[in-house]
Amino acid sequence: MALYEHVFLARQDVTSQQVETMVETYKSVIEQNGGKVEKTEMWGVKSLAYRIRKNRKAHFTLLNIDAPPAALAEMERQMRISEDVLRFMTVRVEELESEPSAMMQKRDRDERKDRERGRRRDDDGFGGGFGGDRPERGDRPERGDRPERAERAERNTNEEQ
Repeated sequence: MALYEHVFLARQDVTSQQVETMVETYKSVIEQNGGKVEKTEMWGVKSLAYRIRKNRKAHFTLLNIDAPPAALAEMERQMRISEDVLRFMTVRVEELESEPSAMMQKRDRDERKDRERGRRRDDDGFGGGFGGDRPERGDRPERGDRPERAERAERNTNEEQ
């Protein structure tokens, strides 16, 4: 049988439990047609590079499949019918990877960095996360009497001439 990596995008307004139900449905289609799903990874809700059917975000899911082409064709046919599936892509591979995909490794790495910084992943913190290593400014010194903008602009134009 052929080996495939299959990624599909489900609409954002679908709950994660509904996405899991969809995965189970597609797994059963593959198994009924003589194949098996080796690995499933839920990548979560991610932003899309561009809008797809008026959606800016989607649930991403990866399936590693060992199945005949007919089983895959039936699963893809059902995905085309479903309104909850925005896009899908199937790639035939020589061998299936047993370790976590690059997306899952990235998530683990990001969570580890957040733990080291003492923040939870869903906590934005104050300031949106910019300048995390920046020291406190404290009270700024007085700037003194500064000329008005119009005076400065006039001075600059006179100097240029």
